[in-house]
Amino acid sequence: MRKILQKLLIEIADAREKFLSQVKNNIVGYEHVIERILVAIFCQGHCVIEGVPGLAKTLLVKSIAETLDLKFNRIQFTPDLMPSDITGSEIIRQKDGSIDFEFIKGPIFGNIILADEINRTPPKTQAALLECMQERTVTVNGLKYELENPFIVLATQNPVEQEGTYPLPEAQLDRFLFYLILDYPSFSNEINIVQDMSSKVLKKLNHVLSPEKIIEVQKVLYNIPISNETIEYAVKLGRKTRPDNDESPEPVKKWVEYGVSPRAIHSLIFAAKSLALVRGNPSPTKKEVKELIIDVFRHRLILNFQAEADGISVEYILNLLLNETE
Repeated sequence: MRKILQKLLIEIADAREKFLSQVKNNIVGYEHVIERILVAIFCQGHCVIEGVPGLAKTLLVKSIAETLDLKFNRIQFTPDLMPSDITGSEIIRQKDGSIDFEFIKGPIFGNIILADEINRTPPKTQAALLECMQERTVTVNGLKYELENPFIVLATQNPVEQEGTYPLPEAQLDRFLFYLILDYPSFSNEINIVQDMSSKVLKKLNHVLSPEKIIEVQKVLYNIPISNETIEYAVKLGRKTRPDNDESPEPVKKWVEYGVSPRAIHSLIFAAKSLALVRGNPSPTKKEVKELIIDVFRHRLILNFQAEADGISVEYILNLLLNETE
């Protein structure tokens, strides 16, 4: 196993550089988000991507899918979208004088699923994703259908326009590994974006990793070693987000309604393994945990009304914990 891991470390670290290089042919900047999505794919995790319209969220996801040779499906979430529009439905077929039901697969049957503006559809339809994201199956009339592998949901949200939206419940948000924020590009990047949009068409991207190689990495990830010290550090951070914990600092007790769950801490550890692998490191350390904690905990830490009144953000609380936890 050690030899397999060493070989894979070199292979994936090289693939990461090629992957970033290929995606950059169509996307300027956002290296942080692009790398996080690659980490999530290896973790079999899902991501929320929040950003205002016009930041190329759809192009970003399509470019990642093309570079990894994965089947891409886009689902536009609207108020009238039904669960069967996502999962698929049974239709009646008549053949040789007999009538039978045939299941027609919906757009959820793909590798990378873009759930565009996921908060614009009612809770009933949002809930159709729960089984897909957690169990990677679709159940219709008592029959289970396996989804394709690799499988990752990348859901987008617009932080500005909230009229007519349905905020995702905490139970569904907890299914997402990362909550990623797309900010406006820097001045130099924005110049390059405008120049590129005005002077060239999108490039056809080369495949960097195959679906089979991604599945191999997903399996090996469980065998990547991690020290007890790193695990204990992640658990300490997670426990300190809970206001009823005696070791939590006073700001947490004042401004936090609910801390993160054990599943969130496990997600942080697993993501740290994936990030270490992507960067060619044999084992994750506190460094990877520190780097990932905001993206993993951002959507799982629930602040109270006092925090909102005082203008306190989740990021502020998490940075406070990072600064005072050894």
